[in-house]
Amino acid sequence: MAETVPQTFANHTKLDPLFHFFILPVLAFTLIAAIVNAIRHPDLQSAGAVVFVFAVTAIAFKARLYALKVQDRVIRLEERLRLATLIAEPFRSRIVELTEGQLVGLRFASDAELPELVERVLNQKLGKREIKTAVKSWRPDHFRV
Repeated sequence: MAETVPQTFANHTKLDPLFHFFILPVLAFTLIAAIVNAIRHPDLQSAGAVVFVFAVTAIAFKARLYALKVQDRVIRLEERLRLATLIAEPFRSRIVELTEGQLVGLRFASDAELPELVERVLNQKLGKREIKTAVKSWRPDHFRV
């Protein structure tokens, strides 16, 4: 599906409707209901229900975090390869100094502005958010989960 609005810093974050607007609210409501039930009717079964719902909620969060971590690792690899082809020495040999967060932020920079931005990032130790706001020509990433 083609994006109708160009991606920018202001609109690049992505929400997963099924996760953010269904699964999380259902789990939050169920956890609250289980806690209320355990307070009103304290017994082993209601306490077990709280523990179970909390475990399911933790599983949902961990599954999401695992997917994001794997994606960040792929982005890190992809950006290191991209940097190795687009920037010249002495900054090419300093690619290893870039943190995962910096590499994730740099993925939005166009090929034309990347060398200058990498120099700024390495010299000024910019963070991911600062890098994203410094991007002039945004390179969209529509595959983020």
